[in-house]
Amino acid sequence: MDLAVQGAAKGATLSVSDRAFGSAFNEDLIHQVVVAYLAGARAGTSAQKSRADVSGGGSKPWRQKGTGRARAGTTRSPLWRGGGVTFAARPRDYAQKVNRKMYRSALRAILSELVRQDRLVVVEDLGMSVPKTRELSARLDELGLARARVLIVSEEVDGNLYLSARNLPGVEVRDVAGLDPVVLVGAEKVLCTAGAIKRIEEWLA
Repeated sequence: MDLAVQGAAKGATLSVSDRAFGSAFNEDLIHQVVVAYLAGARAGTSAQKSRADVSGGGSKPWRQKGTGRARAGTTRSPLWRGGGVTFAARPRDYAQKVNRKMYRSALRAILSELVRQDRLVVVEDLGMSVPKTRELSARLDELGLARARVLIVSEEVDGNLYLSARNLPGVEVRDVAGLDPVVLVGAEKVLCTAGAIKRIEEWLA
């Protein structure tokens, strides 16, 4: 299939494989991969003290019978002020297993849907010789992306491009190695250089 290249000669296109950019949409797979990716980003460091972890409370506060009060075995019961938590949170790993084949299939489905919805914009080059926010903003305006949540994808890490975009609201810059399903799904428009498209095609082939 061919993708139109914006800003180049009139009618210029870029040939890409149907496997990478023409896959069927699989909502269940995409949902599973996105949830797994977000779960893997959770710190899982929440911790609380149960009655076994709270210091003190070693002796029985009063005898079992004859006081008229409810029986109590420790002052560190969850019912007492200063006691432990009933169902104390413990550090845990939220990661969900997603194998490489599923992950890449989900990315193919997402990219293919972006193409079908005309949300993937391809340009020949976005290289910035110097960091200029105004210049990048003008480029986005020319492409009709001034008011959209835009994900800019470059072939490799470009410091000037990153510095030019960091003060533009709703604009994020990633290189191909930094792509993930969450940023692709969350962007209204994905602006890719031709070199980045070819790198993605090689990755997902």
